[in-house]
Amino acid sequence: MPRGDLFPDIAPFETGLLPLSGGHVMYWEQVGNPRGQPVLFLHGGPGAGAGAIHRRFFDPGHWRVIIFDQRGAGRSRPLGELRDNTTPHLVADIETLRRFFGIERWLLFGGSWGSTLALAYAQAHPDRVAGCVLRGVFLGRQSEVEWFLYGLKRVFPDAWSAFAEHVPPAERADLLGAYLRRLCDPDPVVHGPAARAWSLYEGSCSTLLPSPETVASFAQDRSALGLARIEAHYFAHDLFLPPQGLLGGMERIAHIPAEIVQGRYDMVCPPDTAFELAAAWPRARLTVVPDAGHSALEPGVRTALVAAVERFRRAR
Repeated sequence: MPRGDLFPDIAPFETGLLPLSGGHVMYWEQVGNPRGQPVLFLHGGPGAGAGAIHRRFFDPGHWRVIIFDQRGAGRSRPLGELRDNTTPHLVADIETLRRFFGIERWLLFGGSWGSTLALAYAQAHPDRVAGCVLRGVFLGRQSEVEWFLYGLKRVFPDAWSAFAEHVPPAERADLLGAYLRRLCDPDPVVHGPAARAWSLYEGSCSTLLPSPETVASFAQDRSALGLARIEAHYFAHDLFLPPQGLLGGMERIAHIPAEIVQGRYDMVCPPDTAFELAAAWPRARLTVVPDAGHSALEPGVRTALVAAVERFRRAR
C-alpha cells in the first residue's frame, strides 16, 4: 500500500522503559523535535501496540512525538499481562508519562481503542489536553462490542465463520467467553491459535478492500497475543468505563478542540458512533472519508489524519 503522503521514516531520538504499578514496565519513545509541540500517540486494541509507521503522521520538524505501548502490549512487559490492567490504570499511566517528561499540555492522537482512551484521559485530566485527533471512534458500549462479536457477520460472513469456527458449536452463543478461556490458558498450544484466529478476524475486517499486508500484520504471534487477550479481557469488563459511558462525561471536555476522522465504510467501528460523538462535542470537526474502512493506513484516512494534525499546528 503506497504511503507517500505520510512523513518520511524516522528513528526515535530517545527510548526507554518506565516502571509502573503491579509489576508492569512501559516502553516509550520520543520522535521528532525535542523542543517541539508535544503530541501523544495512543495505539488501538486494547493491546495492539504501536509501530514505526505511527511516527509518520507527524511533521518531525515541528512535533515532539511521544509514543508508548500500553500495559501488556507491544514492547511493554509482561506481554499480555491482565493483572492491574484496566482503563483507570492506563489513564494513570499516561499521567505518569506526562509528569516523567515534564509536559504541561499535549495534543492527543488516537484511533479505535486509542480514541476511547484519549476520551477517558481527557475527561479525567481536561487541563492537560490541548486538543484531540481521533479516528475510527469507539466508545466501548455493549452494542459496539456485540457488533464486533456478531454483527460483522452481516458484512464479512467468511471472516466471521473462520472466527466462530475456532470454538465448538456449543460455545458459539458466547464467543467472548469461549475465546477468553482459551486466550487466558497458560499453554501456548491453546492460547496461540486462539489469538491468531481473533486477530485475523479483526485484520480481515479492517479495510475497505482486501489487504493481505494488514491481515499479515495482525497475524504475527506476539502482536496477536497482546491484542486478542487484552481486547477480550476489556470486552468482558465493559472496557472498564464508568456506568454513564464516555458520552456522559462530555461536559468536562466541551471546551477542547477536536478533529474526528471516520471512514464511511468502517465496519469495525461503524460511523454512527463518530456522528454521536461529534454531536455531543461543540468544538469537534468531523471528517468522513468516503472511500475507506477502519484502518488508519487507508489512503483517504491517513491523508485526513495528517491534515487534521497540521490544522492543530497552524492554530497554535
